[in-house]
Amino acid sequence: MNNKNQISDKNESKKAMIFAAGLGTRLKPLTDKLPKALIPVAGKPMIEHLIKKLKTAGFTQIVINVHHFADMIIDFLNSNNNFGVDIYISNEQNQLLNTGGGIKHAARFLQGNMPFLVHNVDIISNVDLNDIYEKHCLRKPLATLLVGNRTTSRYLFFDKNQRLCGWQNIATNELKWTDSQILQNECDKYAFGGIHVISPEIFNYFDNWNDKFSIIDFYLSQAQKICAYVPQNLRLIDIGKHESLMQAENEFDNFDISNNNY
Repeated sequence: MNNKNQISDKNESKKAMIFAAGLGTRLKPLTDKLPKALIPVAGKPMIEHLIKKLKTAGFTQIVINVHHFADMIIDFLNSNNNFGVDIYISNEQNQLLNTGGGIKHAARFLQGNMPFLVHNVDIISNVDLNDIYEKHCLRKPLATLLVGNRTTSRYLFFDKNQRLCGWQNIATNELKWTDSQILQNECDKYAFGGIHVISPEIFNYFDNWNDKFSIIDFYLSQAQKICAYVPQNLRLIDIGKHESLMQAENEFDNFDISNNNY
């Protein structure tokens, strides 16, 4: 496992971060003995599918944050020679840092001149990772978020220019609005897909944020710098819960996962 303090330039290699530190409480009792990242889908651990997809899309330097059964994830990666890519571990064993804190904690690996992609370990989709990355590079926002039309308990709102303008929790009726001049019915409401591309300038904004915080809360604080990526014909499964894990097992052979032809 690579222990360098910063990912090397390597001719501007594309970097990615995998969120794999979660406790996986929705998948209990499976996660009583395994980290969520190692729960198999179609015969292979979640994290293996994702690393191979990232590799095929040209991401050759990958940071993985770990907490729950961290040593099991590290041993799995070592036993598979990191699947032929450079893998760096961002250790959160002492404290889970939430999504924003996780990115901040991994800054030494992700800082540089190029944007980096962040991907939840428990998301499978047909998203073309190169396309969202290239769209981000063309538009140059602070972050580009994969979103789509699917049922969820929390939604993000975007204005006509696909800039972030709000967040809603359907279960609690909590609403956070970033621009009082924009009416809710003038915005598009989407579910976040757990995949985002982030400009390295983001680390300049983290100084006033604690070590543990939500990246969505941060995005709302910088809403006009945050853009939506809305692909056509999006297929996405959050496999972090039992019912969707079963769905993924049943549909995996027919699931069109772009740039994942390994």
